[in-house]
Amino acid sequence: MSRRWRPAPRSTEADSGSAPGGSAPPGSTAAGTAVLGRAAPFAGPDRANPWRPDRVPWLGLVACAYALLQLVLVVPRLTGALGWDESVYVSQVDPRHPAAWFSAPRSRGTSFLVTPLVTATPSVTALRIALALGAAAALYGAFRVWRRLIGPGTAALAALLFAGLWTTQLYGPQAMPNVWVALASVAAVGWFLRLPGHPRAGWWLAGSLAVVALFRIHDAAWLGLPLLLTAALVRARRRALPYLIGGLAIGAVPWVVEAYARWGSIPERLRVAGATEGGMGPHLNVGNAWRALDGPMLCRPCTGEPFPPVGVSLWWLSLPVLAALAVGLTLRDHRRTGRTGRKGDGTRAGVTLLPLACAASMAVPYVLLIGYAAPRFLLPVYALAAPPVAALAVRGVRRYGRPAGLMVLLFVVAQLASQAAVTDRLAPRTAAVDQRYRAAADGLRALGLTPPCLVTGDRALPVAYHAGCASAQISGNNVSVTRAELLRMIPRQPTAVLTVGGERPPSYARDWTPYPLPGSGGLTAWRAAGR
Repeated sequence: MSRRWRPAPRSTEADSGSAPGGSAPPGSTAAGTAVLGRAAPFAGPDRANPWRPDRVPWLGLVACAYALLQLVLVVPRLTGALGWDESVYVSQVDPRHPAAWFSAPRSRGTSFLVTPLVTATPSVTALRIALALGAAAALYGAFRVWRRLIGPGTAALAALLFAGLWTTQLYGPQAMPNVWVALASVAAVGWFLRLPGHPRAGWWLAGSLAVVALFRIHDAAWLGLPLLLTAALVRARRRALPYLIGGLAIGAVPWVVEAYARWGSIPERLRVAGATEGGMGPHLNVGNAWRALDGPMLCRPCTGEPFPPVGVSLWWLSLPVLAALAVGLTLRDHRRTGRTGRKGDGTRAGVTLLPLACAASMAVPYVLLIGYAAPRFLLPVYALAAPPVAALAVRGVRRYGRPAGLMVLLFVVAQLASQAAVTDRLAPRTAAVDQRYRAAADGLRALGLTPPCLVTGDRALPVAYHAGCASAQISGNNVSVTRAELLRMIPRQPTAVLTVGGERPPSYARDWTPYPLPGSGGLTAWRAAGR
């Protein structure tokens, strides 16, 4: 009796070997090339190839490599002390130290993140290791969302491009919000694109946006803008609206409550935040962002800072060009086909245009609205640009073959090597600056300043944290008390006024005794006689 032919069953999203609707497997040439809407030169991969992206866990390997780089290049050098901003975030939940002034632009997400570990142990080393491992896990989770959209191999390449940046490596183990904002933004855009085909995509989208808002409310607003516009204007995306609004609202709750509790209203907190940032308004800040590309950690002001070498700047200067090329090819393919088409759970155009639109939106405040720069500010922009750029590279390789593959390989290797070299150079510098705060705190203890105590003046916030003291400022970007309030606080507890570089102390401390603090970078502590 002859065996009748039966058609193969249709695949489902749970089937990791193929995309919904009978499309090519994510790891295949057809699927990967379809990201930008071009037909593949052949139907699928060699099933016997053991290096196929769906057989080798490339994304997991990238995440492990990212964790290893942090643990080798960064963590051992940053175990001595916390940085300025880290001291502010950690002090909010550290039961052993008074809380430092929490200024209007900040959000509480970083403090929430470190609460369990900081409550359990004062060890900076344990904190660094936990954050490094957590950042690597978050990298894996964020880019895993994109496997169904651009294919597993392309998603791994995108993660590699982002994890290879020195800023991603240096700030992963630090108690800072920028890496977490970047990865949550990547996850949010990916879940937005997957919403029609994944039963829980809406909830993951809401959760990802809530995380962004918890860590940096202003970044969440700029990320949400293109997502909300897309959901409102594109009929097929309107199901995302309640998840978008709900996620942003939930993540903003701590910031809004604090705005009313400390500043009286949301507009007043925004006004104070803008003043703290030096005034939010039109500033063409691209040059400053370029100058800060390989340091300093905070370029404020950037006057006199040289531009980084061409070898370090090349990827940054080429990023807008690559993004524009990806957009151009996508729009051309869309015009040719006359329809958007589908790849995985998202549209062909969407997986390129939407993340780049979100990246451009999140870049606006840092390149157009403030007058200073820090390399970490643009981390969400780089993370969101990574999937379209990686897809563009894969498309070029599949179209032009081995020569293009060799060029991409050489570029990626050179980029990773140069960025690792920058990490290796800047990690000791960062550690040296942090260690000065610890040295100043040790000097204050040697002078007999022990808790409860008060520190004010230059670099008071991080020095006070490491000394176990409270801090208070009457000038600068972290004004926390008035002069009258400070003068009432001084008689109640031992107090030190810090100055730097031979500066004279304030008038109320002119008759106090100066004590140079060794290893602090030129700080002098002024203390009243008998106190």
